[in-house]
Amino acid sequence: MTGLEPTGADRDPLSMDEGQTTDGTSGCEALDWAEDETRGPGPGADLDDDELRRRVAALLFASAEPVSVGRLVTLLERPPAARVRAALESLAHSLETAGLPIEVRGLRGGYTLMTVPELGQVVGRLAKGPTIERISGAALETLSIVAYRQPVTKAEVESIRGVQAGPILRTLVDRGLVKVVGRADVPGHPLQYGTGKEFLDRFGLLSLDELPRDAELARG
Repeated sequence: MTGLEPTGADRDPLSMDEGQTTDGTSGCEALDWAEDETRGPGPGADLDDDELRRRVAALLFASAEPVSVGRLVTLLERPPAARVRAALESLAHSLETAGLPIEVRGLRGGYTLMTVPELGQVVGRLAKGPTIERISGAALETLSIVAYRQPVTKAEVESIRGVQAGPILRTLVDRGLVKVVGRADVPGHPLQYGTGKEFLDRFGLLSLDELPRDAELARG
């Protein structure tokens, strides 16, 4: 992964916010898993631990996006979700024990296989362009306001920063770090902004709940 320095580098890669609905699934995925839970265990429940771990590894490797536990349950023909989580932990331990430069990472409500952070510079050489996307201090400050105060309007960002925020917000939207999430219920109905999917990717976060809080920022 390239881009902004991740803030969650020292956390457990497999950590999952227990408050997330259906382990980070949404929409059709959440409904599919709810249906699977109602139907009970399927053929996947008969897989032994080693085979279940192999199949989890194959799915994570083949998927271009992080895969939630609920989606894994469905794709693996309904083994118990607890066994899928155990397979993820076992796979992570196996990769670490083998000394391979690959790890299981929790990202955007799901799990994926990624190269270890210490080899990021080496892997970055594959890219034709710069491996690090620079962001100005002003843009980072604006992004922080959006991340912690979302949904937030341009006027609210400007009242906090004390300067015009329009051009910076447009740049952040173009980069996928910020997106329009709706309109405020006030006269004029101004646009409201929140963080985009790219924000979680760039900072290596599983969810917004992993943003550092006041006490953590003070320690930093």
